[in-house]
Formats: sequence, C-alpha cells, structure tokens
Amino acid sequence: MYNINETIVALATPPGIGAIGVIRLSGEKAIAITDKIFKGKKLANQPSHTLHFGRIMNGDTELDEVVVSLYKAPKSYTGEDVVEISGHGSQYILEQIINLCIANGAHMAKAGEFTQRAFLNGKLDLAQAEAVADLIASQSGAAQQAAMHNLRGGFSEELKEMREQLIQFSALIELELDFSQEDVEFADRTQFYKRIDEMQHIAQRLSDSFRLGNVIRNGVSVAIIGKPNAGKSTLLNALLNEERAIVSDIAGTTRDTIEETLNINGVLFRLIDTAGIREHTSDVIESIGVQRSMDTMKRADVVVYLYDVNTTTEEEIKEQVAVFEKEGIKYLLVGNKIDTYTQKTYDGVIYISAKNKNNVQQLKNALFTKVVAGEINTEETIITNARHYASLQEVLKSLADIKAGMDNHIASDLVALDIRRCLFYLGEITGEVTTEDKLDYIFSKFCIGK
Repeated sequence: MYNINETIVALATPPGIGAIGVIRLSGEKAIAITDKIFKGKKLANQPSHTLHFGRIMNGDTELDEVVVSLYKAPKSYTGEDVVEISGHGSQYILEQIINLCIANGAHMAKAGEFTQRAFLNGKLDLAQAEAVADLIASQSGAAQQAAMHNLRGGFSEELKEMREQLIQFSALIELELDFSQEDVEFADRTQFYKRIDEMQHIAQRLSDSFRLGNVIRNGVSVAIIGKPNAGKSTLLNALLNEERAIVSDIAGTTRDTIEETLNINGVLFRLIDTAGIREHTSDVIESIGVQRSMDTMKRADVVVYLYDVNTTTEEEIKEQVAVFEKEGIKYLLVGNKIDTYTQKTYDGVIYISAKNKNNVQQLKNALFTKVVAGEINTEETIITNARHYASLQEVLKSLADIKAGMDNHIASDLVALDIRRCLFYLGEITGEVTTEDKLDYIFSKFCIGK
C-alpha cells in the first residue's frame, strides 16, 4: 500500500551533465534529513521560502557546495515540508547526494510521486495534476497555453459548478423521498430542467473541444504526396527553411518517408515527405516506398497534394480530389513550379515555387486555417486528455437520462440515481471519485522528480 508518511527524494532535473542539478525531498523528515548532511545554517530554525548556501557532507568528506531552497508545510508544491538541493550538475555528485539522503531515511520517489502527493494533500485536483504533465510535455505555444489554463483550474471550476448544482438538486430530491407520504416537492423541476440544458451545452462544448485538443497536444500530421519529381522534398526544405531532404531531378529519389516538425502560430505540424506515387515501377525498394506513402496519406490529419503545374492535367487533379473526397481525407491542392508556368489557374489551388520559396508562407497559413484557425481561445477550456473526454461522454449520457426521466415523469428515486451517476463521472475527472490503482496508472506517466 502507498505510504504518504514516507519522506521521498529524487532528481528533479533531467539526468546528464549540466551546470546545475536539483534534488528534491518531500515529507515530514525532509528538513531533518537535509540538516544531517548540510553544513551551514540549521534549516529547521529557518523561515519558509528561503535560500541557504552551504556544503553537503558525507561524514568528513565534502561532496559539493550547494544552495538549499526551503519550503515548509503547507505552503509548498506537495503541501508537505519540501527541500530542494541545487548542486553542480555532475551525475556522479548528484547520485552521491541522493544516496546520502536515502542512507539518512529518505525513500526513492516513484514517477509522479511529488505531484501525486500534491493531489492527495489537496493542493491540486486530478485534472490540474494531469495538466502539470501536459505542461512539461508541451512542445508548442498552444499546448502550453491549454495546459496552463487547466493548471490554473479553469476546467475544474466549470466541473465544480456543475457538481454543486447537481448535488443541490439531488439533496432536495432525496429530501422528497423522506416525505414520500406527504406528496410534496422541494425541488423546482422547471428551474432544474433549464440547468440541465445549460450543463449539456457546457459538457458538449468541452467534449467537442477534444478534437482540437488532440491536435494541440499531439500535433498535426501532414503528408506531402504527389507524383515523382513534383517537388515534394524541395517543398519540405522550403517549409523548414533548411536542406533536410535530398533533392535531385531523378524521379524516385525519395524512397522512404522523412518526418520533421514545424511550428505554425504556436501549433506543431509534423511534416511527412513521402516517396513519389506512381502506379508502375520495376524498382522493388521504390514500390515499398510508394505503398508507405499511400498508408501515410490515409493516417494523416491533412494531405498536401503537390503536383507539377506544367505536366499535370485538370482531369488528373479531379481524379485525385475524388479519391480524397471518397476517403474523407482533409487536403490542400498545391501547384508547384509556377516560376515556369504559363497555363491557366484552377480554383481552390495554392500556387507556389518550392525552389524559389514563392508563396510558401501562404501555404503555411492555409495549413493552419485548415486545421485550427478561429478555434483556439486560450481563455476557454480545451480538452487534451482522452480520459477526460471519455468521462465527459458519460456525463452527457447521464444528463440526457436525467432529462428523459423528467420528461417521462419517472419516480424521484430513479432521477436521483441518474444524478448520482452524473456526479460520479464528473468526480472521476477531478479525482473526487477515484481508486488507488487508477492514481498509480495516471501518475506513473509523469517523469521522476515531478
């Protein structure tokens, strides 16, 4: 069983050589353990939120000169006494200090155990705790802003308001059951019906935001496809503004997919340069590359269909569009090599010169617009967690059942059961309803030291 009374220790900075490494301790013995190995001021006598310079000693042997940060309960990240030892970034020295802490009574922290303690001590709810992990993993401005909004409690506040309204009505419903012989109503069903409408709207908005949240958290996969020599690798290089892919006039130069990332307006796009698609090739390796291109196209969030404006007919473009429409694939049509183009233009096509980088910014804007433009609002909650989405789906079902029960005038005790079910799934998101096994799974995905 998990023992919250143990004092834990772990490296809070990434392993490897650096200027500084930070070791974190949390628990009722954190200060006492540090006092045993720290030569400087006696930390137990110092005020919270102070820094102290000194040396870490193993008996008579000096291990390092350090700065100790002191945070006394309950005003700390975990709600417990917390000590952070900032030493030099030698992996050897940091391991020696951690081992010294363990020898004096600390236990090695599990992944996410510091944040788990913050949750168990009421410093964060579960949705906020998971936002900490999202913030650490964020690789774009949009991901960082979405995580910060949830960490500040924006998502939790919306759920809290819904829970309070449901609890209030549920209490009145159950009070009616105590006076079932009197045939009285304490709960205003008309008002509650309007509240259920509002809750459904909120829950649906949150649930719908998951599509965008998934894009923000995981990035947008963009497959660049087209015939050999259409300029796909040149376009990849132009978008990245570096020579990432090999470019030549020989058809079939790209044999395998090449993946790189590009940040557009704070959203991460994963660009995938694929082998040129042609129906007949005698090259076995190229054939495998073509098949991988087709597979990549089907899995991508957006497909950029690049074609040579000098050699591609309007009929060929229409045939390709028909394939995209049939498969339900989001796509952008991009005509390349406009620097040598003399023919007429077609509607819905972005014309570029990948070689000369003409209109490449226009293509970037079109990619952003295709996926997220107009939808990102940093002041609104965006669901990025699949667990939250699954619970919200159950909340919506429960709200629909409550409404249906009231429409059909079912017994109050059955309405109360539907309300409890809705409360359960709302509480599951914030951790007000949970199990130890679920907590262990959630926090195991955090890094050690957090």
